[in-house]
Amino acid sequence: MTSYAVVIPTLVRDTLADCLAALAAAIGPAPAEIVLVDDRAGAVPGPLEHPLSVLGDLRDRTTVVSGGGHGPAAARNSGLRRVTSPWVVFLDDDVQVGPHWCEQVAADLDEASPDTAGVQGVISVPLPSERRPTHWERSTAGLARARWSTADMAYRTDVLKQVGGFDERFRYAHREDTDLALRVLDAGWRVRRGGRSTWHPVRPTGRWVSVRAQRGNADDALMLRLHGAGWRAGAAVPRGRVRRHLAITAAGAAACVFAVGGRRVAAAVAAVGWAVGTAEFAWSRIAPGPRTWYEVTTVLGSSVVIPPVATGYWLSGLVRHREVEAWR
Repeated sequence: MTSYAVVIPTLVRDTLADCLAALAAAIGPAPAEIVLVDDRAGAVPGPLEHPLSVLGDLRDRTTVVSGGGHGPAAARNSGLRRVTSPWVVFLDDDVQVGPHWCEQVAADLDEASPDTAGVQGVISVPLPSERRPTHWERSTAGLARARWSTADMAYRTDVLKQVGGFDERFRYAHREDTDLALRVLDAGWRVRRGGRSTWHPVRPTGRWVSVRAQRGNADDALMLRLHGAGWRAGAAVPRGRVRRHLAITAAGAAACVFAVGGRRVAAAVAAVGWAVGTAEFAWSRIAPGPRTWYEVTTVLGSSVVIPPVATGYWLSGLVRHREVEAWR
């Protein structure tokens, strides 16, 4: 049987205890080691006492290290440095592994061919059956289709060290897993999907979560520098709406400039362009959803804010990473 470690970066959210309890209850060969990376800045040990207590016999195999609050890529590297097993499985702290997960992950790793460096788990996102899902729920459900997601991803430990681990310039939970997989593939290894199953509940969040998620546009700019314009095709990642966000933001800015300069016709034309673009964006997010008052007002408000925020992050990412050399 192939020995494996589990690394879980965490901000010690309420979901962590459920994540560890599911891992402890899973049937099959237990992980040889568990590394829990507390990535809160200035973390104190108190909040970890309850999550660690649910591990039962696995508590003695668990090490807690500090990530320093530098983001999930750096946190996973901190955990990786503590691993001695030949395989390491990365889990997010808001997932719950299936009841036979340990048995399934052992089979996934034992069946891996010598040229296979990574084996991805199968992610399931439960959605409500009594209504259409909200925009946030649909966004979370995208994890079930994502390639190489570190919500449940196993890699050979020595291969990760060979390619330099996660790129710590990715400060958010966005694209760091895609970048790593592309580098592993470029190094001549294979990455495949396994048979183990993991559940990813939709966690409660606030109205502005989609606005905060626009930080990922800076990481997309870094991906462009590292892997070139074709990186989305290689990773099967949809193009997204950054070009439309740029156009909407430019139209809104032009309307303001023309209005200040007294050019009313030009300002009106630009304002219409901004309004049409914003309305199309909002409707594309509202139409598939439940269309409740809360959902509609949330999406309308965020649809006005997202284009300029996304544009700002995209442009700042291009500037910040302008001297980054392509991955070789």
